[in-house]
This record gives sequence, C-alpha cells and structure tokens, in this order.
Amino acid sequence: MDLIKNLCTIVVFIVLACLALPLLGLGFGLIVMLAAALIWLLPILIILNSDKTTGGEKLVWILAIIFLSWFAWIFYFLLAPIKPKRDYWYQ
Repeated sequence: MDLIKNLCTIVVFIVLACLALPLLGLGFGLIVMLAAALIWLLPILIILNSDKTTGGEKLVWILAIIFLSWFAWIFYFLLAPIKPKRDYWYQ
C-alpha cells in the first residue's frame, strides 16, 4: 500500500512540474526582456546624468542614440562636448 501511495505522489509531482514549466518559461522570458530593455536604456540614462553636456546638445545626443545606434554613445564619450563650455570670469 505504501508503494502505491509513493507512486501516486511521484506522479502528482511530475504532473505539477510539467504544468509549471510554461509559467517558469514565461517568468524567465520576462526577466530576459526586462534586462534587454535596461541594457538598451543604459546609454540614455548615462547621458541624462552626465555633466559633459547640457540642454539642446544633450537632447541631440539622446536622439542620435535612439535613432542611429549605440555607436552614437561611443561617439558621445569620444567627442562630447562639441562646443566648449564658456567660463565667465567677473572681475
């Protein structure tokens, strides 16, 4: 009798595991999708928090990343700021 109970318990766990696989796959897929979105947004967030550029130039760099590619992010680190900041000295 214990053998039948053990076999039934094992069968129930196997069936439940098979039913849970799609849910686990969905969860894994959502995690991968969120990670990919974060990686895509990372350059934009870095430029938004950067002090190298301000205002319109920062907006142009972000639009370049969105519409061109990640190469714009590399160019941002190599070339930004395009216009040098003016230091105003008052005497």
